[in-house]
Amino acid sequence: MERYYWFVFCQDELLLEADNALPYGSDSPVPLEPWHTMHRLPLLEGVPCRAVRIDAPVVTGGFRMVGLRQSYGVLSPAAYAMAGKAREILYWDANTKFCGVCGAPMRLHTDISKRCTSCGKEVWPALAPAVIVAIQRADKLLLVQSRNFKTDYMGLVAGFVETGESLEECVRREVLEETGLTVANIRYFGSQTWPYPSGLMVGFMADYAGGELKLQRAELRKGGWYDAAHLPRIPERLSIARRLIDAWLATQPQTGVNT
Repeated sequence: MERYYWFVFCQDELLLEADNALPYGSDSPVPLEPWHTMHRLPLLEGVPCRAVRIDAPVVTGGFRMVGLRQSYGVLSPAAYAMAGKAREILYWDANTKFCGVCGAPMRLHTDISKRCTSCGKEVWPALAPAVIVAIQRADKLLLVQSRNFKTDYMGLVAGFVETGESLEECVRREVLEETGLTVANIRYFGSQTWPYPSGLMVGFMADYAGGELKLQRAELRKGGWYDAAHLPRIPERLSIARRLIDAWLATQPQTGVNT
């Protein structure tokens, strides 16, 4: 009988064994109800995977629930990436129960698509692209604190891409709106899936071009220019924000990282 890695979620919490291992076996590690849809995922290290969303957290039976972000510290990089994919699929499934055209029930058509049972409209998981940018001014980096941050660390300017705008246009707009600054020499750095719940972060480096720092208080609590020797607390290593900051630090003669 085929055995699977099981990605069982309740909201954004992942079910793990007491020793932080992924549940593994031919059957679900917890009882499933008829309304729980099991989703097929790609192979993880040659092992097939399944994802399912349950109604309540599991607190007994040698299991524990771990937030998806917190699982970064206990899962392998490949398993964490698969957990993120599973969470995105489950979020999409929960939010596409009915057709947006005619209102009829939707049914799975492929592993990553649904088809309306009445009008035949097909839908696929949608991503929300966002940009994030590290802005350098001489030997200093602009760090800001979003009002969405739950802890006291400083990050980078970021924002969602709007309809009809390129990624570079989004960088210019978000920087101007949130800080009053203009930037130049915008260059692509890299990207990262951000399954909280269905984002794609696209990272850029840019140079300060002009303007005085004036924070958009509706979005940002605080911000300022920091040199490498006097950095505040910065994002954790799972994020592309940290990768951008670390890449900038690698170009500086001194470092003072507070993690």
